[in-house]
Amino acid sequence: MIKRLDSEVSSRIAAGEVIERPSSVAKELIENSIDASAQNITLYIEQGGKSSFVIEDDGCGIPFEELPLALERYATSKISTLDDLERISTLGYRGEALSSVAAVSRMEIRSRERTSETGGIIKCEGGAVILHTESPTHPGTRIQVDDLFYNLPARRKFLKTASAELRRILQVV
Repeated sequence: MIKRLDSEVSSRIAAGEVIERPSSVAKELIENSIDASAQNITLYIEQGGKSSFVIEDDGCGIPFEELPLALERYATSKISTLDDLERISTLGYRGEALSSVAAVSRMEIRSRERTSETGGIIKCEGGAVILHTESPTHPGTRIQVDDLFYNLPARRKFLKTASAELRRILQVV
């Protein structure tokens, strides 16, 4: 019997296509920072990115009210029409990176636009928002990804040792 998957299951499957391992997280988030015109990008990695991965940048930041939208699949600031696809000049534009990472981890985003007095925090687990509040923070964006694939044990088991995963991250950087 053929059945349509519910949105939670299909979301996790789709996220697994974009995010295969910690180096995939590094690639997607570094590209987001570059697209945000960041001049400085800092990474903090624990256990090869399997337990914790943090990226901080001094890019343009995400407006507080847009933080929830940033976690939705196919939500992007890069394109809005088919014609835009022909003129794309950014590394990312599909609107899949943040939603895919969020779906397979516990994630926190702290962000503030350069021109704003205050910023915001959004936290989610497995793609579900558990907190969204205004908060003082530095201009730019800080994304912390904890417990990658905590909700996909088969994918987590597929990961290599922490040192092997770190080597893959360093190849991306």
